[in-house]
Amino acid sequence: MFLCRQYRLNLKKRTHIMGILNITPDSFYKESRVISVNTALKRADKMIREGADILDIGGESSRPGSNPVSEEEELKRILPVINGLIKKFDIPVSVDTYKSAVARAVLEEGVSIINDISGLRFNPNMAKTIASAKAAVIIMHISGKPKTMQKNPSYKSLMREITAYLKRGIKQAVSSGIKESSIIVDPGIGFGKKFSHNITILKKLKQLQKLKKPILLGLSRKSFIGKILDLPVEERLEGSIAASVFGILNGAQILRTHDVKETKRALAVADAIIH
Repeated sequence: MFLCRQYRLNLKKRTHIMGILNITPDSFYKESRVISVNTALKRADKMIREGADILDIGGESSRPGSNPVSEEEELKRILPVINGLIKKFDIPVSVDTYKSAVARAVLEEGVSIINDISGLRFNPNMAKTIASAKAAVIIMHISGKPKTMQKNPSYKSLMREITAYLKRGIKQAVSSGIKESSIIVDPGIGFGKKFSHNITILKKLKQLQKLKKPILLGLSRKSFIGKILDLPVEERLEGSIAASVFGILNGAQILRTHDVKETKRALAVADAIIH
């Protein structure tokens, strides 16, 4: 059972869906961007009706080459949306941030999960901030920072290095007071990885099960799918679904996606066969 504040998710029963809400002007998939609070709440309502189990809110794009934004700007973008979501919907809300000040502010609003792309590395106060709120964390692997992470990333032993990175993040989380049952890991598809790295992660994903934590995958419409299909981001839905099904066959329990309805239907069929 995955614990995220007042919510308890049985991730062993079926695959769970995390719907993406980007409150940004520059996220890589244009259709995922929402600016106004009203539009965000409508999009959230649609995702929940389509089967989202968690909503993930981002106020800073982490696409390759993206520039960071200030804490003030990030909070200005996301706080009004979070306030509306918490009041209107009974669903775990996750915030995609690596800044402890942002995490503290959104946790005070009632957010259940902090999705840290740095795996608790970029800010030394992040783990304790999450622990003090008795919230959950997603520990992701990244090599470098979004601005430069795709400039020739290299590994001596890809899966061993990812596993070790995530293991250190888990240790830091637990030593700071985050519950073992409130930790998820994410190998970070596309975050400091070449095409071949992303494919290897999917092929060898089961190796992460040794960490004994739920595995989240963020595959939705990413560039490795575009490379396989030779298609732009707007035409990568089917490829995203195929990769997602392969991911859950290899141990993923949560899929982070822009396309909740289509992903939910595909995974319902895969879950029925698996379980």
